[in-house]
Amino acid sequence: MTPAPGPAPALVIDCRGRRCPLPILDLARRIAEVPIGSVAAVDADDAAARYDVPAWARMRSHAYLGETAAPDGTPRYAVRRDH
Repeated sequence: MTPAPGPAPALVIDCRGRRCPLPILDLARRIAEVPIGSVAAVDADDAAARYDVPAWARMRSHAYLGETAAPDGTPRYAVRRDH
């Protein structure tokens, strides 16, 4: 995992224990809670999220900012809401 990509998230979606496609469905449902230009983060321990979050961001024209770790070590995927 790399250092924190950009600003702190305005919203962290806890998807620990949720399997594909639930983390993406949660992100899709909640992205509107984040102001345009702000970051939503998905904390997900499902290995598929590493591929699904960036793909979802591309398909929805948002910016995938990368992967870091939540304080407990769970992978955290950051997406900037662009519209």
